[in-house]
Amino acid sequence: MSQFDVTIIGSGPGGYVAAIRCAQLGFKTAIIEKYSTLGGTCLNVGCIPSKALLDSSEHFYNAKHSFADHGIIIDEPKADLARMIARKNEVVDVTTKGIDFLMNKNKIEVFTGMGSFESATKINVAKDDGSSESIDTKYVIIATGSKPANLPFIKLDKERVITSTEALELKEIPKHLVVIGGGVIGLEIGSIYKRLGAEVTVIEYLDKIIAVMDGALSKELLKVLKKQGIKFMLSTAVSGVERNGDSIKVTAKDKKGEEVTIEGDYCLVSVGRKPYTEGLGLEKAGVELDERGRVKTNEKLQTNVSNIYAIGDVVAGAMLAHKAEEEGTMVAELLAGQKPHIDYNLIPNVVYTWPEVSGVGQTEEQLKEAGRAIKVGTFPMRALGRSRASGDTDGLIKIIADEKTDEVLGVHMIGARVADLIAEAVVAMEFRASAEDIARMSHAHPTYAEAVKEAALDATGKRSIHS
Repeated sequence: MSQFDVTIIGSGPGGYVAAIRCAQLGFKTAIIEKYSTLGGTCLNVGCIPSKALLDSSEHFYNAKHSFADHGIIIDEPKADLARMIARKNEVVDVTTKGIDFLMNKNKIEVFTGMGSFESATKINVAKDDGSSESIDTKYVIIATGSKPANLPFIKLDKERVITSTEALELKEIPKHLVVIGGGVIGLEIGSIYKRLGAEVTVIEYLDKIIAVMDGALSKELLKVLKKQGIKFMLSTAVSGVERNGDSIKVTAKDKKGEEVTIEGDYCLVSVGRKPYTEGLGLEKAGVELDERGRVKTNEKLQTNVSNIYAIGDVVAGAMLAHKAEEEGTMVAELLAGQKPHIDYNLIPNVVYTWPEVSGVGQTEEQLKEAGRAIKVGTFPMRALGRSRASGDTDGLIKIIADEKTDEVLGVHMIGARVADLIAEAVVAMEFRASAEDIARMSHAHPTYAEAVKEAALDATGKRSIHS
């Protein structure tokens, strides 16, 4: 029987980062992955492949709609979906092989197979060939992630009624893609196929899209995506999905309670994700789950069994790869006797549509509900020289600060490259900067980042220079 100090079940961003940090700290470390490639959902069928297709589709869209504005005249471009998918697979392949390299570099032993508990300190690895082996370990980190959720009355055939996983492997561009769910994943994939020429209709139960983000971002993104041609049905409850050959019929009730029917050739069910715990044998180790099927942990991500920890999508909190990475690092350092911390309020959220959307800290709605006295500064991207130069004039930057102390409480952005710009806000808030602090820092001209300074100026006495 193999013996280890720490064994991680799951090799997604949380799992492989936890493994690397454990190895760096001197622990003999093993990682178990049931699939043949490392990297989990994020690297194989999530973050990385979706961004590859988003970039490819954006290039195509710009060639078709924007090149002429820049004086670039080309023949009518054609979308080669098969090549886009192949390129996406190449990106995934290089990325996952990079994880293999990191495992070897850090002397982490990789076990391929389904990991399950025999006891709190013994893990069985069942392999595809029917054989198995056992691991004896002092500590275990559960990092098994999540999988797409579904509505109980929808049958996923994974051909025409699909999840995000199948949406990244389509053999054709849909004629009409019906997306159930106006969250991050649905909007990103809807954007991909809209750019490539599909008709796209998004059905959302709530009265707004990206509901977890600041209301100003939701309104602005809705306006921009409508301008791009995506259709939205908000406050609409789906009641059924039927497939007839190559056709899909979605039935729903609108906000007036009237039944409506939407017909298409593909239906993407994007109603969130749920923690993946099936087959782990948690009951054999005595590990408890909460009412939503997540592994219960304390503030140190320790389960009710003292030597077993859990991180990432399988525990409470936002299902974000970078949140899982921070948790994996924290657990490794706790096991080494260090005193790390995570401020969950400062985990940024990003939507990779175009324009991009990002936010960190509290939203205006949350602060008002809490009765917090605040001041708000905004700046439109259309007033920015860099945005006009690139043609990316949609969007805004919004900074919320405490009315008395001027401490920044939330930063919310929609615009070009705001997925990267949000890091400036995270750094500022990590060090409890005021809006005045940001306003007085020099920002290079011309850059998109100047909009952050302008929004901070607007929050400190409406001093914005360019609006």
